[in-house]
Formats: sequence, structure tokens, C-alpha cells
Amino acid sequence: MLKLEYKKQKKALIIRKILDSLYPNPKSSLYHINEYTLLIAIILSAKSRENKVNEVTDYLFKIIKKPKDFIMTPTVIIKKYLRNIGLYNRKYNHIYNLSNILLKEYKGIIPKNIYQLESLPGVGHKTASVFLSHVSEIPVFPVDTHIHRMMFRWKLSDGKNVKKTEKDAKSIFKKIYWKKLHFQIINYGREYSPSINWNKNTDIIYKKLLINNLL
Repeated sequence: MLKLEYKKQKKALIIRKILDSLYPNPKSSLYHINEYTLLIAIILSAKSRENKVNEVTDYLFKIIKKPKDFIMTPTVIIKKYLRNIGLYNRKYNHIYNLSNILLKEYKGIIPKNIYQLESLPGVGHKTASVFLSHVSEIPVFPVDTHIHRMMFRWKLSDGKNVKKTEKDAKSIFKKIYWKKLHFQIINYGREYSPSINWNKNTDIIYKKLLINNLL
């Protein structure tokens, strides 16, 4: 047991060092102009390509900047922008209902409490965690498909489900690194360790762990 724990911590140290060298100041690439548009962008990005979402929101956020804007803008206009995003009808309904609740219950301000966030339409645990990782110092470690994949490839989690992966990530990496690691691992997964056409020879972390007999 101690040997296994030592191995995990050695892996974690190597992973952090490489990620820090590649992405010393990682930031989200989701386009937004304030907290409300950030939450919308996160909701729209579910099961959708981020670059496509950014293309849409670049235009959408010229007319939508706060909850009242969404409520007051005709549905047909908003859906004209959203139609190229997957599940756009469902996402539109979530954002419309969410905007109403924000206006009626929170004076248009998005709560920073994770449980209140998760109670909003279209906002699950991951969406709430991603939002908080951007706007607060609350320690969260949102796990998306990239982080889920990387944790499995690095043999730091069994890949059974995202909830288990999040629990494992939080137990392996110190809390002070969670926010930074969230962005770093996503960037790394996209650039060096994709789900399709993965090349082990160009996967820097995988090769390093392999050389050190940590896989």
C-alpha cells in the first residue's frame, strides 16, 4: 500500500513539473465577457466543440450580456445563433429558465455556492465546478473528458466514471494545485494526448512515466 502511494505521488510530481513547463499560466479558452456569459458558454460547450461554441458566442454576446437580455430577446433570434451547436433547443430552454431564476431569486447575480449553482437548470456538478474554477478561489477540480482520459492513461484512476476520477484526482494532487491543473491537463490532453490518433511517441508525460516504470 505504501509503495503504491509512493508511486502515485512520484507520478503526480512528474506530471505537475511537465505541465508547469508547458503551461505555466494556463487559462480557459472559452470566450466570455462576464460571469453570466461565462456560465452560458460552459452550458453551451457540453457535448460540443469549444471552437464552435466560441464562434457562436463571439456573435451572441454582442446582444446577450445579462439575464434580462436573454429573456427579452426573441427566441428565433437567439436560436439563429445557437442552431450550429449540439442540443441547442435543450440548451436554449435551460438558459432561458436559468435566466428567469437568476432575475427572480438572485437579482441577476450568479450564486457562488456550488449547491445553489447545481440547482439551476442545465447546471450539473461539472458545470458548477468549471464556473467556480474561473470566478472563485473555492477549491474545485472539474473533470471533463480530457481529464478523465488522462487520469486513466496515467493509471491514476480506473476510468469507471467521472465521479470516481474526480475523487481520485483530488486525493492525488494537493488542493492548492487543483485550479491550475484543471486547465493544464485539458490543454495537454488536446495537444499531446488526444482520444483519436494518439501517438505515444509524442505524448511527453506518457513517455516520461514509461521510462520511469510508473505505468
